[in-house]
Amino acid sequence: MTKPAMTWTGRILSAIPVLMMTMSGVMKLSHSHDVVQGFGQFGFAESLLTPIGLIELACVVVYLIPRTALLGALLMVGYLGGAVVTHLRAGQGPMALAPFILGMMAVGGLWLREARLRELLPLRRDLPASAGAHERSRSSASASGSTATPLGSR
Repeated sequence: MTKPAMTWTGRILSAIPVLMMTMSGVMKLSHSHDVVQGFGQFGFAESLLTPIGLIELACVVVYLIPRTALLGALLMVGYLGGAVVTHLRAGQGPMALAPFILGMMAVGGLWLREARLRELLPLRRDLPASAGAHERSRSSASASGSTATPLGSR
């Protein structure tokens, strides 16, 4: 995949958790009857709607700022991890999958859209192009365990 395609795929992938968390945060701040009733099913007091909604929106803002996007992704994953536990504790096992997927989309989208992050955290490390066939065969032989050494000599 080309770099522009990876960047745009990452932006689109990142937009989904951003939109969902923004909508959820705004709904919590609205204190509508349905939100209060649904929030009460999880055992939380209505007075916690505003602080939790503000935390949710703050995570989104930090995630959207390029310089703090990695911190924002960590905060979003932490928040969504709490949502997973809340759903599981309330006996809503299948619903716990939604925040888990949103967290994975946030991290994956960040990794795809930020070239600096892809350079720091590559998913695969290739040998340099200058490595000869001898080095490649030697590295594959050691990976397969054919150059075993006694434990005491390490």
